[in-house]
Amino acid sequence: MRIGFFTDSYFPQVSGVSTSIRVLKEELEARGHEVIIFTTTDPKADPEEENIVRLTSIPLFSFKDRRIAIKGFNKALREARQYHIDIVHTHTEFSMGLTGKYVAYMLNIPTVHTYHTMYEKYLHYIAKGKVLKPKSVEVVSRLFCNRTMGVIAPSQMMKEKLASYNIYKEIRVIPTGVPLPNKIPGTKEMMREKLGIYENDLVLLSLSRLAFEKHLEKIMEAFPDVLKKYPNTKLIFVGDGPARESLEKLSETLQAKHSIIFIGEVRNEEVNEYYQMADLYVNASESETQGLTYLESIVNGCPVVAKRNDYLEEIICSPILGSLFDKDEEFAECIIETLDRLQKEDNQLNRKEGLELMQDISSKTFANKVSSYYRDIIENYYIYTVLEDRKTFPPYMKIIKTRKTNK
Repeated sequence: MRIGFFTDSYFPQVSGVSTSIRVLKEELEARGHEVIIFTTTDPKADPEEENIVRLTSIPLFSFKDRRIAIKGFNKALREARQYHIDIVHTHTEFSMGLTGKYVAYMLNIPTVHTYHTMYEKYLHYIAKGKVLKPKSVEVVSRLFCNRTMGVIAPSQMMKEKLASYNIYKEIRVIPTGVPLPNKIPGTKEMMREKLGIYENDLVLLSLSRLAFEKHLEKIMEAFPDVLKKYPNTKLIFVGDGPARESLEKLSETLQAKHSIIFIGEVRNEEVNEYYQMADLYVNASESETQGLTYLESIVNGCPVVAKRNDYLEEIICSPILGSLFDKDEEFAECIIETLDRLQKEDNQLNRKEGLELMQDISSKTFANKVSSYYRDIIENYYIYTVLEDRKTFPPYMKIIKTRKTNK
């Protein structure tokens, strides 16, 4: 198959969505499929990159490290024709998502959509939440998803949210998978020496974009209580973003600056080394819907402490994998109890459980499920829906088509 991915967010923009798309792209290509990514321009992008079509874009309002395409429908259509794509896979409901729908309509091919983001958690980025409301998210999501052949939800939690929007198209839960890393002996010691951390120190790791919706301040607020029990603990933040300055100030207020290290953004190839160096991965976010960092941590042998939700209850299926807390005031206690337990127990799953878990959350399983869904959608599209889709095609797309034809 030739698959066209349409996304507003892709590398060099670092995000969970970008990572998920690249993982899927590489796994599909390993199976002999061809993937063409249609995305936004970026000043840091490699001009020599292959199979990537970039449309003119501008930064997105107050969310400056994300971009939105402002033109390029004709360019996208021309390139899609040249590549002879068989199916459009949209990864955004906005500029590139609409572009993907236009291309699919003009080429008479099906679309499938992955709903990546719980947008209610991000409304504060646009006019401080005074313009767009949760109801707006519901309406836009319903209009977009009901005009696809199917929707991929990264978790059951996301599927239930979409169902509450009255989306009637099939919603198939396909959790994003992660590549299984190579564990190189000595990585832990090497990384700790590089960071100036002693071998017997306990290391708590936070690895994510430093954004306000991640509630990273809650990690720092819990940290002093952890230090009382384990004075040799270090808290390491890997990543960068708009919340970094306020977090650095908070570390001084809490008088824990000597035990907190801000690494900044690292290359994707280095991420596994940080997980393998840490004793515990900590996360207080309530906005995660596909949890790539949790999976990355688990496959690297680093247990997780995170705020409970339906998705994580499915993933953290053994005490060896970590612990979940319900209320913010339980965070510090949960970290301490997990450290206590992990130091007493043999930190190993039995071989059968470990192999099954790694297989379930691997990027290979992810790609197999997605490619199977593609085949189902392509078969059903030509049998049942061509006439229906043409009747219900959005009026604004018809206007665009008319204008292009008249020129």
